[in-house]
Amino acid sequence: MRMVLNPEATARTVVELARTGRFDEIERLFAPPLRALIDAEAVRAAWTGEIGARGPITGVGEPVSERAGAQPARVSVPVTCESGELAVVVAVDGDGLLHDLRLTAITPPWAPPPYADPASFDERDVVIGDGPLAVPGTLTLPREPGPHPGVVLLSGGGPFDRDATSGANKPLKDLAWGLAGRGVAVARFDKAAHAHGALAAGLTMTEEYVPHAVAAVQLLREQPGVDPGRVFVAGHSMGGKIAPRVATAEPAVAGLVIMAGDTQPMHRAAVRVVRYLASLYPGPATDAAVESITRQAAAVADPGLSPSTPAESLLFGRPAPYWLDVRGYDPVATAAALDRPMFILQGGRDYQVTVADDLPGWQAGLAHRPDVTIRVYDADDHLFFPGAGPSMPAGYEPAQHLDPAVVTDIAAWLKTAGGPGAVLT
Repeated sequence: MRMVLNPEATARTVVELARTGRFDEIERLFAPPLRALIDAEAVRAAWTGEIGARGPITGVGEPVSERAGAQPARVSVPVTCESGELAVVVAVDGDGLLHDLRLTAITPPWAPPPYADPASFDERDVVIGDGPLAVPGTLTLPREPGPHPGVVLLSGGGPFDRDATSGANKPLKDLAWGLAGRGVAVARFDKAAHAHGALAAGLTMTEEYVPHAVAAVQLLREQPGVDPGRVFVAGHSMGGKIAPRVATAEPAVAGLVIMAGDTQPMHRAAVRVVRYLASLYPGPATDAAVESITRQAAAVADPGLSPSTPAESLLFGRPAPYWLDVRGYDPVATAAALDRPMFILQGGRDYQVTVADDLPGWQAGLAHRPDVTIRVYDADDHLFFPGAGPSMPAGYEPAQHLDPAVVTDIAAWLKTAGGPGAVLT
């Protein structure tokens, strides 16, 4: 019988194995979804690069754990080097298997962006939906008398919390606080995969977004001071992609804000992204990642894909019904069938959802409509963090905030009820 370690002990073990170069033993701890993404050589390359940049290890701190319901525990182990610090962050399930493994710079806790005024709004926790998959959420409501427009925020693909937390950064909290200070009521919520872990593992893309988004729209419309005829949905990345389906399911949605919503087939985009990353970090590990992702993407694209196809052979370890749902959904055609205004935003430096590969889909399907505004923020990456030069994963790590121009523009668009807009590229 295999001995199950507690999450903190597992995290310490991962650090010790990395320090002693036993990366194959780390790989044996991977749960299938993580094994589909990286292998021992990828971990070796990342560890060598991070430690090499900071010098020899001088100390390892105590693990810090976060738990959210049935979701794998998230444990961070601080590692001190001669010339800096980093954290080894793992997500550990009840069987001691890893669902995530990251090496991140140690950053300060989230602080409000300069454009947020906490004195101008109130927040309270709520429950979104009902039944076993109900999720916790937050309402952020302006203190000034209404009626105010409202917006429900949807995060991107993956087990994100209501703030889309990534390291020290919380882009959806930035957006919620920035909008509320500008007279917009906001609802946001933890995704089911974050709140419920394995219980939500079998959900399709539609199932993990639409029921909770519709429930959040209905809840926000009931709030005093909110104009029930002006409640919108704003989604980022996959949240933007699925937003037209939310509006189709809930006719009360007044319009859509689509932030870096992808239109290129997701399996094709995954290959493009991993090839881009391989160009930044060439070597055997990234070559192997390109080969693995390309093979799994081909399995997703296979016309013979059926609900019984093993998840282990598919991208990100997601089950076949998930991919059948993704493959069968056309966000542009769904949006074009709606008679509601839309604001489509794209970061010019985004390498995940790009101006070249994804924005043309929205332009071809919607740019002729006077109630659709399309705007590119040239300096922004996928998270709408402004910067310079080619975007890369390390650019997401420093503590930073959502582009203030994005917050200002979204607020202005929502407060004018999404009136006719110019197409800016």
